Amino acid sequence: MLKSIETTAKSEDLAIASALEQLGKSREEVSVEILERSKPGFLGIGAVPARVRVSYEWVETPAEKAEAFLKGLLERMGSDAVPEVEDRGEDGLFIRLNGQKLGMLIGRHGETLDAIQHLTGYVVNRGVSKRTHISVDAEDYWAKREESMKSLAYKVAAKVIKYRKNMTLEPMNSYERHVVHTALPDYEEVSTYSVGSEPNRRVVVAYGKARRGDKKSAE
Repeated sequence: MLKSIETTAKSEDLAIASALEQLGKSREEVSVEILERSKPGFLGIGAVPARVRVSYEWVETPAEKAEAFLKGLLERMGSDAVPEVEDRGEDGLFIRLNGQKLGMLIGRHGETLDAIQHLTGYVVNRGVSKRTHISVDAEDYWAKREESMKSLAYKVAAKVIKYRKNMTLEPMNSYERHVVHTALPDYEEVSTYSVGSEPNRRVVVAYGKARRGDKKSAE
């Protein structure tokens, strides 16, 4: 993507130097277009400064893509929330939505927040070879939801062991199912697998080890 800035100064060279300083680039990294040449005037009266346009190739980073997309999306949703993007290196981007009345951005069981996260990931990773993991949170919803899901998994596992009977949980998104699956590996008397199709895919907490065919349905 080509970007540019325009600067003015007493001379073309000074205008170019000003632009390079602002951009932090060398002369070899940019192209220069003289929009208006400087004119000295008479005794300084009627002098015209030089105006130049300095263009450079700009490659958007994943963080910049995510922030720009979310700002536009939130505006269209009528929200005054502001995205705060944290680059966690190999762990991807963690984006916190800050503002008032964030409930509308979270939605029922986090469905809206999950959709925002999915859309952001699609925009950031579209057309690139190396994918970036995207996490979007508001009011620490995912951390609270994870604790809630773990607590539910433990309670259900205890009932399954007590009554020796499988239990099927309510429909969950992929993140919630993953939390339940990973919460119970130390429970030797139970196993988990998923059944059904989105958006009604559910986790089954089963008494005993899962059947071979069920292993493929862990998610």
